Amino acid sequence: QAQLVQSGGGLVQPGGSLTLSCAASGFTLDDRHIGWFRHTPGKVREGLSCISGSDGTTYYSDSVKGRFTISRDNAKNTLYLQMNSLKSEDTADYYCAADLQKCTVLGGMGLLAGSLGQGTQVTVSS
Repeated sequence: QAQLVQSGGGLVQPGGSLTLSCAASGFTLDDRHIGWFRHTPGKVREGLSCISGSDGTTYYSDSVKGRFTISRDNAKNTLYLQMNSLKSEDTADYYCAADLQKCTVLGGMGLLAGSLGQGTQVTVSS
């Protein structure tokens, strides 16, 4: 069955880096809108970044633009999120997603997805 399995995350100091991975099975990622969300208790789910399944373009939210990089390895059928210059406000649960309702450079990413990973916690603290 279709499944997204995440790895990575953990505790990092402010200014540090982490890489999140999201391995897909049961379907391929290269022709779907795929991306990353994060959620903090008491706040609305935030769409961070996505890769368009139509043309491969990428979208980044203003909160992570210039610090986070999304990428996809088609051979491994895996999605990545490289996070640099991490701040305390990046502390959240992070989720990968496939089959987003939309992913465009100007229009952003949809907050609904067909599949979600199990989530991984990222804590930025000294």
